[in-house]
Amino acid sequence: VQLQASGGGLVQAGGSLRLSCAASVRTFSNYAVGWFRQASGKEREFVGGINRGGGITDYVDFVKGRFTISRDNAKNTVYLQMDSLEPEDTAVYFCAAKRAILSHVPRLYDYWGQGTQVTVSS
Repeated sequence: VQLQASGGGLVQAGGSLRLSCAASVRTFSNYAVGWFRQASGKEREFVGGINRGGGITDYVDFVKGRFTISRDNAKNTVYLQMDSLEPEDTAVYFCAAKRAILSHVPRLYDYWGQGTQVTVSS
């Protein structure tokens, strides 16, 4: 499985970005997908994720109500819509995939994209 994250960039506080995670795999619907981020000097942290079928999403508290994850299994793509961005959201964002159930734990994910930089200016 190869994952390609894209859509990052520079945005002002209060703005929006939509990240995409495109997968090269035959049965994308077998994989739960998580979004993680890593700010400079900090550990990688779970932001949110979506289950295999797309019917269940999970978010950490600091993005609830601002970020939305969706997926299109026909296009092998997962999206992270980020609204009301704050400078504290500045980080490299990664998508990751794992079989079976969604998890908050990075080491449980088998496949990772290369990351895309999101910078939010104040």
